[in-house]
Amino acid sequence: MQTAAECDRSKTFILSLNCGSSSLKFSLYHALSTNLEWAGTITRIDEKKAHLKIRDAAGHILERHDKHYKNFNAAVSEVIAWLKSKQEKYPLMAIGHRIVQGGPTHFKPTIVNDDLIKSLDDMVYLAPNHLPDEISAIKAFQAAYPEIKQVACFDTCFHRDMPSYVKDYPLPAAYKKQGLIKYGFHGLSYEFIMQELAKQYLPVAEQKVIIAHLGNGASMAAVKNGSGIDTTMGLSPLGGLVMGTRPGDLDPGVIVFLLKQTKLTADELDDLLSKQSGLKAIAGISDIQELLQAEPENRLAEEALKMFCYAATKNIGALATGMGGLDMLIFTGGIGENSAVIRERICHGLGFIGIELDKQKNDNNELHISTGKVSVRVIKTNEELMIARLVCSVFNYAIKQ
Repeated sequence: MQTAAECDRSKTFILSLNCGSSSLKFSLYHALSTNLEWAGTITRIDEKKAHLKIRDAAGHILERHDKHYKNFNAAVSEVIAWLKSKQEKYPLMAIGHRIVQGGPTHFKPTIVNDDLIKSLDDMVYLAPNHLPDEISAIKAFQAAYPEIKQVACFDTCFHRDMPSYVKDYPLPAAYKKQGLIKYGFHGLSYEFIMQELAKQYLPVAEQKVIIAHLGNGASMAAVKNGSGIDTTMGLSPLGGLVMGTRPGDLDPGVIVFLLKQTKLTADELDDLLSKQSGLKAIAGISDIQELLQAEPENRLAEEALKMFCYAATKNIGALATGMGGLDMLIFTGGIGENSAVIRERICHGLGFIGIELDKQKNDNNELHISTGKVSVRVIKTNEELMIARLVCSVFNYAIKQ
């Protein structure tokens, strides 16, 4: 029998917001169970034709149209207007936000207040391509729903306990005081995957696990005995693996060269590294599926794919070595979940550490796709659901299954 408090929660919802580099994901969950009510996306923000799509839990289209959203503020305003038009049907209990970066002081999920917003404003220099839009979204929802509490869920939280010899850069200590440390990202995805592994009754608390979150932004995390001990991204989401429009790891001399020889400004350099590098720089195409389609007749597409897979293979080997072995490899993210050929290419040649794929199971995108001593799995991530779970944890609400 439900308590009075549970009855109240069963009639309200948690909204999860996830601002990407050019997209906005927003999902509504029942506050009592965190079961999905509907999920929406706005893609290609700032392009001539952005696309809005909202589907219910069964996959039926609730809303779909193309429209020009000149910036994130316009996209957020569209979501607010849609929610306001249906607020009697979907009364909100709380709103959770994915926040890419909280600096050296904010890691755990936190209820938003004026002090937190000021602190995030002061840290924009650490994530100039993400934090401004995320802060703007918080403020827009504050104005639209002043009575509803909001929760900031930091993407760096999963990596907060990395050892100092991993987290600290070999630079003078004065820079560390300004927040110059290795933070790591995709933490909400990694936390969700670890919860899913626990649901599968796998003994992950005693194992060495690598999670490969592969999408347009891509990273990997090494998890030993249940704790994140290393990850491929560092101060920013630019480092580590080669990505759609980001370069991954670069010799620091490359940055010095670009500043001195080409006279790029800091903003021009940021734009180059964030939007003009990676796979796009090699082949003019940033999407993996488009590259695979072009590969048979396009040498540059072939080269870009080789670069992507090589970087991923190399980092699996490095992270496994850092942990002293490997028990489990998890593929997740848009590419990791859906591209059997990329998984096969990444794992090819890793038999020496016990990774052997079952071709049929891999081609079918099955949960368990390996035959070797290292268990290789494909698990769909859900950052928006992880946000809803964290919102419940902040308010100490049990999730009723």
